[in-house]
Amino acid sequence: MNQLSDRINNLATSATLAMAAKARELRAEGKDIIGLSLGEPDFNTPEFIKNAAIEAINQNYNSYTPVDGYVDLKQAIITKFKRDNNLNYTLPQIVVSTGAKQALANIAAVMLNAGDEVILPCPYWVSYSDIVKLSDGVPVEVQTSIDNDFKMTAEQLEAAITPKTKMIWYSSPCNPSGSVYSKEELRALADVLQKHPNIYVVSDEIYEHINFVGGHFSMAEFDDMYDRTITVNGVSKAFAMTGWRIGFIGAPDWIARACNKMQGQITSGANCIAQRATITALEADPSSIKYMVDEFKERRQLILSLLSEIEGFKTNEPEGAFYVFPNISAYFGKTIKGKTINNASDFSLFLLEEALVATVTGEAFGNPDCIRISYAASQDEIKEAIKRIKAALS
Repeated sequence: MNQLSDRINNLATSATLAMAAKARELRAEGKDIIGLSLGEPDFNTPEFIKNAAIEAINQNYNSYTPVDGYVDLKQAIITKFKRDNNLNYTLPQIVVSTGAKQALANIAAVMLNAGDEVILPCPYWVSYSDIVKLSDGVPVEVQTSIDNDFKMTAEQLEAAITPKTKMIWYSSPCNPSGSVYSKEELRALADVLQKHPNIYVVSDEIYEHINFVGGHFSMAEFDDMYDRTITVNGVSKAFAMTGWRIGFIGAPDWIARACNKMQGQITSGANCIAQRATITALEADPSSIKYMVDEFKERRQLILSLLSEIEGFKTNEPEGAFYVFPNISAYFGKTIKGKTINNASDFSLFLLEEALVATVTGEAFGNPDCIRISYAASQDEIKEAIKRIKAALS
């Protein structure tokens, strides 16, 4: 008899983590799986950051940390926001968390009441929807298309707003589409929001530095949106520090105080050694990680050129992050090697079983016509993976 809570029974498993687990199982069976499912840089954490962590251990950093982060780390975050984003925050406006995912969970918990609606431009990062639901909010999906680079327009935002709308959450550069909102596009959305002063914005900028067009823009840079925007960031992607688990927010101080209170009852402060290393990462000039961004840009061109040779894959050119999000609906209804492809989940599973390549279904991101392919893998692995996919589909 299942005596678990309705909350956990109704919660979806993260599709990206589920696919990674399935790939690990097949590897354990001796199958040569190429993993293009996880959003994780395949680089090592830079040496200067690792050295800072070793130094912190040697300096005996081992005690509980302040719930909202070390003051000198918060100061480094303030400097980073000013330097990279032209945003002015003060110490009480910064909260450091165990990854940006916890920051998002904090925000949902402190901002949402039962029935509050959160607008999610599709595709959205896989956990947004369930994080909102965990706080009794209602995700409202706004479908975008590959023809508009998967970006929500002002007209679509206006049409999605109801008296119950409390927030809008989006990422730029976007996981899974790689889309980057320009200043002009964000201004058009902000103009709509000016008519609705009680709606708050979560701007997830975790991929900020992995940007191939330059000119990253933050919603909070607009004076008339600053007090209504929560800027979420972290060191996982740009600095190849996924397992270090450090994220942070810059927010109106009343929201930051609430997140601090929430975190104080759930996890307390983030890891002491990771925080010390993060100070060093954020104080470094962003040019110190340019070698990774340059490599991602090369891989993007490689994977787009290889995918263009496969019939039925419709791709656009993502401007950031390290994903392509091809529309593969041309395969729906077809039977290949005895397997019928009804949707993106079927297609993704087919690629895993027949091509031994792990991808993620677009359904998990709110877009059932696409799959997400991560190119955070070596160029040789990318070439071999696309070769296998082509062979399996031909």
